[in-house]
Amino acid sequence: MTKSKIYRPTNMIDLLSESTGLPDDAQTENMWLEVIHKVDEVYSDLIRYESDLEIKNAELEEAQQFISSVIASVSDILVVCDEKGRILQVNPAFQRVTGLNQMDLLGASLADFLVEEDRASALQKIAEGVAGKVTECELRFFAADGASDLMAINCSARFDHTGRRVGAVLTGRPIGELKRAYEALHRAHRELQQAQRKLVEQEKMASLGRLVAGVAHELNNPISFIYGNIHTLDKYRGALAEYFENSSVKAQNDELRRRYRIDAILADLPSLIEGTMDGAVRISDIVRNLRRLSFSRPAETQRVDLERIARTAANWAARSKKTRGEIFFDCDESVVVDAHEGQIHQVLVNLIDNAFDATKDVATPRIRVAIRKTSAHAEIIVEDNGRGMSDVVLDKVFEPFFTTKVVGEGTGLGLWISYSIVKEHGGSIVVANQPSGGAIFTVQFPMNSAQQQLRADEGG
Repeated sequence: MTKSKIYRPTNMIDLLSESTGLPDDAQTENMWLEVIHKVDEVYSDLIRYESDLEIKNAELEEAQQFISSVIASVSDILVVCDEKGRILQVNPAFQRVTGLNQMDLLGASLADFLVEEDRASALQKIAEGVAGKVTECELRFFAADGASDLMAINCSARFDHTGRRVGAVLTGRPIGELKRAYEALHRAHRELQQAQRKLVEQEKMASLGRLVAGVAHELNNPISFIYGNIHTLDKYRGALAEYFENSSVKAQNDELRRRYRIDAILADLPSLIEGTMDGAVRISDIVRNLRRLSFSRPAETQRVDLERIARTAANWAARSKKTRGEIFFDCDESVVVDAHEGQIHQVLVNLIDNAFDATKDVATPRIRVAIRKTSAHAEIIVEDNGRGMSDVVLDKVFEPFFTTKVVGEGTGLGLWISYSIVKEHGGSIVVANQPSGGAIFTVQFPMNSAQQQLRADEGG
């Protein structure tokens, strides 16, 4: 069956002529003709408007399809919410993140698809939107296999034609991979800087080591002379003491003994010889420590009483500085570690010597040395009441050749050598500023199993 073509008159005159005809009266005919012409114009306008409307509708559909295709092609997620956080529209990128289709998402609360710790901040961003302002946050959504990667989200307020806020638009992209790549790059850059610093330090140490090795070799000769002469002097002292103790010699020379204070000299000689020998031993240790700059050889350890060595180091530092500052000791009893005595002595001399330098301009200089014992560590604390250190100095204080002293007063190697000694003993050394002013150095040495057994035996 074929459809018959519908006849549609081209104007209102033809339509009225066919249906009712025109009256015979001429005046009436003219009136009707005028009315028909007006109606015909309106009818023609309606047809034109209908055609224009169809064209506009086609353009609108085309624009809508264009916008939909653009939104679908965007790799960033897009979520449109109302003022209560209900989802009004999403793009395929967000559907891929959640693993849900559009029908499951529309009308649901956005909070239901956020990890619990991010919900409050996301809803707050939606509720506090301001015209023309974009707020940023980092959110994670629930995915099919757990929480999604961290996403950088931009949240913009959405308004209707009256200017009333009716919701928000969220757009974002994953930053977890980018963040991990940045952290890896930062870590590699830091390791490269550390490697570069080590190379520079090694070159400095190699040059200094060649110089120090020669100096240390030359110092060994006079130290050997001192050792030999002190032992010989001690023998002479014994012979002289025995001679003057002889009763006959003593009776004949009582007046001369009193005049030249022979008894006082003989009594003072043992302590002088012992102090000189102790100084020679310390010089020998210093020479060996200088060789540490060019050679790395493990030193023999022994049982070291930290309080005894700290008091000796304090006396050394005080004599060398000729200072009027006071040193206060606050030590636990029987803090003993396995270490190289000469090296620990050198560390404490360096720390106390620096404390004296830090307090030289203080009205009442005060230095405190504390020794503590725990189950795992022996701790030495050296603090002063000086001015403290700047952040720059705190960062560089253990670097070789770094010094705040004027030229000729410091080499910048004391704290670096101290740091190396402590590290070789398996310990740690840190520095900080005290809230009340001044610097505080904290040195820790591990307590080994033998020391723990010793404490157990002492307790039993």
